[in-house]
Parts: sequence; structure tokens; C-alpha cells
Amino acid sequence: MFLSVITSTWLVWLLSQLVITDTSLHLVPIQQHKFHCQTASSENQAVFRVKVPTKKLAEQILPALCQNSVLKRQYGHVEVFWGGSLAEQIEFFGKGIADLILSKDSIMQALRADATHNYTPIIGYSSYSAFFISNKEKPKLEKAYFLDKRIGLLDYPTSRSGHILPKKAFKQLDLDIKNLNITYVSSHSALREKLANNEVDIIASYWNDKTDDEKFSHNYIIPIGDNITGSRWYLKLTENNTDLACAVQTITTQIAQSVGSAYFESLEKFWQCDLSPYKFIGEK
Repeated sequence: MFLSVITSTWLVWLLSQLVITDTSLHLVPIQQHKFHCQTASSENQAVFRVKVPTKKLAEQILPALCQNSVLKRQYGHVEVFWGGSLAEQIEFFGKGIADLILSKDSIMQALRADATHNYTPIIGYSSYSAFFISNKEKPKLEKAYFLDKRIGLLDYPTSRSGHILPKKAFKQLDLDIKNLNITYVSSHSALREKLANNEVDIIASYWNDKTDDEKFSHNYIIPIGDNITGSRWYLKLTENNTDLACAVQTITTQIAQSVGSAYFESLEKFWQCDLSPYKFIGEK
């Protein structure tokens, strides 16, 4: 417990040293993976910047934002950057570069991004569990079991279920990552595709009740993490821009629920957008 407290304190200090809190600086994102579109107005130079962990999600949210009437009124351009490293989270979240970002509450708290840049939650995903999933047998949390297995993981290090927790399990089993046959892919759906096509023997992910029950066996999973806090979409609200908040909430909700998983049907919405005037939940 004492070591855990020290580690958490050190992480908060380290992140604070990497964050630039002077919002008067002109900050330009260093991350190069991005998509761009122009809204209705070519003369409006205001840019709405978004940071997401995967290319697939970037491809989903870009047209939805560019075609939205509220975004068209307020911004001339939309830029969606994608990539899942912690350094990128710090660059976009901690420095206030992103107008909209999908991230963990623990990272937001460590960076104090709510206080320094007025990041406000829009929607949040429910807590969930992580598993090793196989197609032919029940996985075993034993060192020898993984030595000859083809393993599928996500290639963005901030994913709890697809990257962090499986690697933590390997470390607890005294397994050297370098000696394992690991294939990295960009999405949970890609992991499932490789497992179904027998390209890997085991993957690390969450369990999707609606679709996984049809393709895989619930008998062939083993938990590696429970009650994992879900990610949240955070919007930088420097003004009481309720139209923008509700537009973003609608778009992100539709994208989340389009996945077809029961997990995404229990979203937590932080704005009461069916009221007039709109309210942030918790306001008097």
C-alpha cells in the first residue's frame, strides 16, 4: 500500500512537470496522425481539435463533427488526431490543445486538466472487466501456458483491457515480453477477427455480450481485471457553450452505441440536453 501511494504521488509529480499551464502560449500539436475537414465556412479559421486513441474512431467522429450544424456555426475546420500513447495524452490533454478528448479520469485528475483548462465530462463509459479470450480452450494463468501461444494485444498503451492488464499479468507470471509471440493490432474488433480466423490463439479484451456469445465460448475466457473505470469524453469549455456540449454529447453517444455492445448502452451522460436551457448535471 505504501509503495502504491509513493508510485501514484510520483506519477502526479512527473505529469505536472510535463504540463504547460500558461494558456497564453500558442500550442501546436506534435502528433502527426490526423484527419482534417472543412465545415460550411471557409473564412472561419477557428479549429476544433479532437484526440482519440484509434484510427477507426477518428474516421467515425470526423464526418459526424463536420456535418453538425453547431460545429458549422462555431468552427471553420475540424482536426482529429489519433494515437494511444501516454505522451500524446499529456501533449493534448495536459497542455489544453484538444477541444475534445477521450481519456481516463485518472489522467485528467493527475494533470488537473479540469482546473487548468476547464475540461468537462460529456459522456462516460461504465466500469467493465477484462479477460484473456481463447477460441479453443480455457486460458490458464500459468507461465508455461503462454510460452507457445500466439497472443493478440492492442497497440495503444493506454488501453487497460487490451494492453496494460495483460502485460501486468505476464509480469506477475515472470514472463519476458520479448520472448512472447505477440501481434499488436489497432482495435478490439481487429483482435476478435484475428482470433476467429485462427491467426492468434488468445487475445486480451472486454467481453461483448451481444456479439461475442455468437462467435466465441464464454467457457473459454478468464478474468484479468475487474471493475475497471471506463473512459470519458472531455470537452474544453472556456465559456458556457451549452449548444456545443449537447452537440458533442449527441455525436459521441451515437458513435459509442453504434458498436452494438450492451456495454455502451449504459452510458453516463453529464449534460441534460433535453432541458431548456441545457444544464450540466449537478448544477443548481
